[in-house]
Amino acid sequence: MKKVVVLGAGSWGTALALVLAKKGHLVHLWGRDKEKVDQIKLLKENVPYLPGVFLPDNVLATDDLEEALFDKRYIVLATPSSNIRGICHKIKNLINKNDIIISAAKGIELETLERMSEIIEEELVEKSPHVTIISGPSHAEEVGRGIPTAIVAGSKDKKVAEEVQDLLMSPEFRIYTNPDLIGIEYGSALKNVIALGTGIADGIGYGDNAKAALITRGLTEIARLGVEAGANPLTFAGLTGIGDLVVTCTSKHSRNRRAGIQIGKGIPLKHVLQQIGMVVEGVPATQAGCQLGGKYRVPMPICEEIYAVLFKNKNVQEAGYDLMMRDKKYEVEEAIKPPNSNS
Repeated sequence: MKKVVVLGAGSWGTALALVLAKKGHLVHLWGRDKEKVDQIKLLKENVPYLPGVFLPDNVLATDDLEEALFDKRYIVLATPSSNIRGICHKIKNLINKNDIIISAAKGIELETLERMSEIIEEELVEKSPHVTIISGPSHAEEVGRGIPTAIVAGSKDKKVAEEVQDLLMSPEFRIYTNPDLIGIEYGSALKNVIALGTGIADGIGYGDNAKAALITRGLTEIARLGVEAGANPLTFAGLTGIGDLVVTCTSKHSRNRRAGIQIGKGIPLKHVLQQIGMVVEGVPATQAGCQLGGKYRVPMPICEEIYAVLFKNKNVQEAGYDLMMRDKKYEVEEAIKPPNSNS
């Protein structure tokens, strides 16, 4: 039995706590809202986020951060990406040098355009933490119910990635390792942008052809950016590339797709976010994606049109028309160039 803490008692944090508990580990599930934590303790269920899934006795809910972190080697960060810097700041005096930080957050920080692993390393530099990113096609609603899922554990340190692989892997939860943090994190953050786009297309009333085109060209867009930033092109053909993109763009569980559908029907973004009631990561990711495109001088036409719809009140059908009527392009000839290529 290993001792693990999961910071963030939302749907994903709760699902990961269940995965860990089923392997026999002792898990503290931390949430900052005392009332919600008390409800989890009482009902052994996270009703607002993962209803119908019951927590075993080796999952201990708490709102006491110091209690949660005490004597833990494995620290899972399962808060929204916008909270990662803040939670790192809170825990830096409560963790040890040899602790392993496992980030389950997907996003890019708007103010700095930093990836989650970069933020963690920056905030916890004095502790020299072993940082691992876990990512892939993994809706909490399915993971929490033990439906087979495969994801990736990414770390600069192969041994640490393999240790996290051993910590989490089970017959229902398969883990692969990959050292390409740039590719993993860009893929997992920017697929939410494309999921908004496929949702918008559904909301307009477009069909499967449009959805397939958005997914395919969206992957090209993300991969082009990632490779320019130093990622391995093969990562985008894997679980955190095409895998995560497909599931987020097509699933009924996808908040980003659901938000896109409402936007496609003409509902203002503000009202859509209120209706969803949870973080829609694709909204800030759209802003970050456009900024990253400018930084690396990579064309991001899908991202830019979604940005115009979200933040400039552009008509969704006009955005679709403008994407379809861009200048003629090659497909294969403009394929992703290898890192450091001058061609």
